[in-house]
Amino acid sequence: MDILTPMETTALLLSLRVAGVAIALGLPAAVLAAWVLGRYNFPGKTLVDGLVHLPLVLPPVVTGYILLVTMGTKGVVGGWLYQTFGIKLIFTAEGASLAVAVTSFPLMVRAIRLSVEAIDGGLEAAARTLGAGPVDRFFTILLPLMAPGLLSGAIVAFAAAMGEFGAVITFVSNIPGQTQTLPLAIYAATQEPGGDAVAARLAAISFGVALIALMLSEFLAHRVRRLIGQT
Repeated sequence: MDILTPMETTALLLSLRVAGVAIALGLPAAVLAAWVLGRYNFPGKTLVDGLVHLPLVLPPVVTGYILLVTMGTKGVVGGWLYQTFGIKLIFTAEGASLAVAVTSFPLMVRAIRLSVEAIDGGLEAAARTLGAGPVDRFFTILLPLMAPGLLSGAIVAFAAAMGEFGAVITFVSNIPGQTQTLPLAIYAATQEPGGDAVAARLAAISFGVALIALMLSEFLAHRVRRLIGQT
């Protein structure tokens, strides 16, 4: 941290916090969505699948704008939260976590769903004949076997959340110390005279975090697959 200024250190720590909260909140919903989409057929499944993966193809600024008009203090949901509970998401770190949770959610769902679809359905059928209910089958069979996809999806989504720019700046703006994550700090540095060195340091940190996350994702997924194969 000695090579970074207090502002840069704050941006890095805020990015880690925002991404961590986003993944912690989004992972349970991603597991549920992947389980439902990977295991069941139902009317409207194609539409639900499209909505889940929509943030992958929408411009991040559009995602941020949708959050702004729905979750802002004058939005339908955000206005109700603010007036009823005093919860304000716009221009806050919590709002930044919401923005990156939305944009990174499809990454987790896709990785976990691939693991779900690769699980032999005969295992569930055998457990069903032995009297295991849906919840028991999920926690004793599906969840352990989807662990490689869960881990890799969560880590890759974390790295993507660390790098999210458009949705964050549109929804919560670029406020130093409050909503200025690493990408926003890099952008701010490029707009200032003599800010090239700051931008370069922060870009190098972002590059390192992303690379480490990808390598860690592959390593952990491989280890978990080996452990599952040995059991």
